[in-house]
Amino acid sequence: MRLSQRDKAIIADINRFRVMDRDSIAELHFSHLKRPINSANAVLKRLVTDGHIRRSTKFGAPYLYLSRETALSEDSAKIGHYLAILGVYKDILRHGTLDVFQVEPKYGGKGTVEPDVFCIFRKHGMTGRTPFFIEVQNTFYSQKVMTQKLKRYEELYQSRIITQEPWQPADPPPVFPIVLIISEHRYAIDGSYPFRVIQAQSFTQFMQSLKPAKPKEEQRPKPKTASQLKYSGGIKINLGVK
Repeated sequence: MRLSQRDKAIIADINRFRVMDRDSIAELHFSHLKRPINSANAVLKRLVTDGHIRRSTKFGAPYLYLSRETALSEDSAKIGHYLAILGVYKDILRHGTLDVFQVEPKYGGKGTVEPDVFCIFRKHGMTGRTPFFIEVQNTFYSQKVMTQKLKRYEELYQSRIITQEPWQPADPPPVFPIVLIISEHRYAIDGSYPFRVIQAQSFTQFMQSLKPAKPKEEQRPKPKTASQLKYSGGIKINLGVK
């Protein structure tokens, strides 16, 4: 059976994220329909039968759907990590659009930094674009491991590889992505890095942190009663009664 554009988009997303849950597929590709879950089930069953994607029943229903382009097993310990990355993707889309969203991009051989995500974000109603490297810490990492990760980002910065990326602005200077660490745990990170490092529990929390604090309302004097009103400087105070 010939693949529709939606079929191709679903397969491309599953290949990108390695694994997706049924409800996320329904949210991203069928939300405009009256019964997105039923429609998603029918399409996914066909794509599995035709051999375009794999299905995992190891975690019960609703099922998970895996890429055929990776060797990720149906009960891999990394499945939770990839689903967390998918959750970050959906969270970002609530605040804007994504020109780029790459999962685990490579910038060198073994021992070089491997971000969980590289993305270029455009906030709703804004024209500017912001590049991010995102670390999605679904499990606890020690302070030592996080320091090593940031050291690799610093090595990538010093290599100037990023300055050659096609997404760089036409006018100098080149931009190094913000390193956003999404984790329930807060790490001790100093400000010595030559790029911005931000910690948040979610992308939504990060966006909320950018909003300026509301100024405290000035305390207004209580209105005076009629008996308290007096002439002031020869001008009679208007009581609003003609």
